[in-house]
Amino acid sequence: MANNVTGLTRIIKAAGYSWKGICAAWRHEAAFRQELVAAVIAIIVACWLDVDAITRVLLIGSVLLVIIVEILNSALEAVVDRIGSEHHPLSGRAKDMGSAAVLLSILLALLVWIMLLWSYWA
Repeated sequence: MANNVTGLTRIIKAAGYSWKGICAAWRHEAAFRQELVAAVIAIIVACWLDVDAITRVLLIGSVLLVIIVEILNSALEAVVDRIGSEHHPLSGRAKDMGSAAVLLSILLALLVWIMLLWSYWA
């Protein structure tokens, strides 16, 4: 039987699943907790700074991107771990690529913050 949940009910259920995912990331992923705390601090700083709306959106968006990529990386790692605990080159490659994505998102956020704050204080 097909799932016929539509409209507002579907949106509410999807929001519930999303919240469960955020809670699972918080409970099981130390990196997510650390990055989320850093992101909250960065967002507070971005809201406190006297910058234009586009700059604020770029500052906040860049740190939210790190959180998004970390959640995707954690999901990828969970799936790989679910498949099997034995070492396999493809499993290692998948986990390494997920980690690389997180690193690149962090470097992008740092670049955005450095460039925008440099122009703010210059």
